[in-house]
Amino acid sequence: MKTTVVVIDGMGGGIGVEIVTRLRKELSNDINIIALGTNSTATDRMMQAKANKGATGENAIRCSINSGDFVLGPIGIVFPDGLMGEVTKEIAGHVMNSHGIKILIPVNHPHIKIAGINEEGLSGLIEEAVGEIKNHLK
Repeated sequence: MKTTVVVIDGMGGGIGVEIVTRLRKELSNDINIIALGTNSTATDRMMQAKANKGATGENAIRCSINSGDFVLGPIGIVFPDGLMGEVTKEIAGHVMNSHGIKILIPVNHPHIKIAGINEEGLSGLIEEAVGEIKNHLK
């Protein structure tokens, strides 16, 4: 049975696209990727990056998030009003209560600073997140 990774993103979907692209490159067809967007642009872009399935919105996230062995996305997916207000308290709750292992990309925002983050850039953080999945699959 293949491992399933749920990738959640919003806004323009850029982080989700990079995560899906890196997962597909590193783990090829050994995994199923479910793209869950808080908006249709994010979902569409993750699907173009070769996610297996995609769905949009709060109800889609509620219904699909427990399909994942892993949940990946920017840290804003666990904060109510995260991603410039696209993450409702219900979405944040569904993410936190999901069964999958959460791997969050720590993205600083003007009003939130995360202590201890090296300034290695987004690509390095995503590479580290994908590495976590690869280590779990060994």
